[in-house]
Amino acid sequence: MMPTTLTTSRLGTLLSSVVVFGLSASPARAAESPSHFTGLVGVETASPADIANKNVLQLNTSMFQLYGDAAQIFKKNILAKHPVILGLFSGAGGRFILYRPGMAPIEAPQAPIVYQLLKSVGHSTMALAEVVVPYLNSPKDTTWRGALAAYRSRMQSALDTLDASGMQKDWRTNNRSILRNNIAFMDECLKNNAISAEGLQKFTKTQSPLLKKNIAWAAQTQVAHWMDVLAGWKEMIGADWDKTYAASNTIYVARQNNILFSVLAQFFGAEAINDRLMLIETISFTTTPDDMLESLTRIIADRSVGAAFFGDYHLMDFELMGGDARQAIIDEDAKRKMNVVLPPQVPFGSRQWPTLITPGPGAKSLSDLP
Repeated sequence: MMPTTLTTSRLGTLLSSVVVFGLSASPARAAESPSHFTGLVGVETASPADIANKNVLQLNTSMFQLYGDAAQIFKKNILAKHPVILGLFSGAGGRFILYRPGMAPIEAPQAPIVYQLLKSVGHSTMALAEVVVPYLNSPKDTTWRGALAAYRSRMQSALDTLDASGMQKDWRTNNRSILRNNIAFMDECLKNNAISAEGLQKFTKTQSPLLKKNIAWAAQTQVAHWMDVLAGWKEMIGADWDKTYAASNTIYVARQNNILFSVLAQFFGAEAINDRLMLIETISFTTTPDDMLESLTRIIADRSVGAAFFGDYHLMDFELMGGDARQAIIDEDAKRKMNVVLPPQVPFGSRQWPTLITPGPGAKSLSDLP
């Protein structure tokens, strides 16, 4: 086949076509942007330093995708070799899930419904204080009335049907008193069209001893249930218990005396704390099992990386720059003539309880309070 010959006439036709379609054969005009891009296009100039910084920083950005992909492999491999127990916070008294290699996950039955009933009555009472406190110094502002009146109706319904609830008789007596006191306080506020500090103080003092009973009964119910569940799971897992991992989640206010973690610790023992048993802080009361598994497996995977680079298996459980930053803080404090405020250093892999453990004066439980 003969090569195509571009004649002068055909060249002219092609150039005409270029012009028709809004393009230019002129090198000067080829650099111009179409008019609809005018407001968007400018002259961009990046210095060599800007480009270099961006290229280096991109390494860290790209790392997270690689890390996420690897984490999925780590999770699969860990679950294939180790049983894992998750103790998740929930409004129903907790949620426990057992993962065993090669088997479907087992979700434990919820705590008895009476736990939620006791908690609901207690929360409703303390919530009343939250509702009225903002208006103590605003006697002319009655925007609280509608919400309080509606809640009063809910409270009455709970009181009217309490005897048919799943609560044992002696506990119902205490809760009946709580609900009646709640209603009486709301009626007083609605009748007077005002919220007084004296009335609120009288209300809280009346309810406090009744609430303490509810709190104790709810705790006993919750702990007994989960102790039974974990005892059964430990027997089921058998010899593999010593290679079982467990984690519980917590937010700031629930980290001290965390119930689910504390129950887990009874079965795992002190030597497993911060090793196979972990308390993972989150930013909300509830989290998903997948998020917890990802966090747990990432902690375990990072330990191997720390051992490979620095020779310590638990190094990565700690802020990697923490030791150097600690010394930097001490040095900066000295320059500024400031007192050093830092906790004692602990070794990597410490089995210390993961929440506050330093003894001191003051009340430590509700029973210590008057």
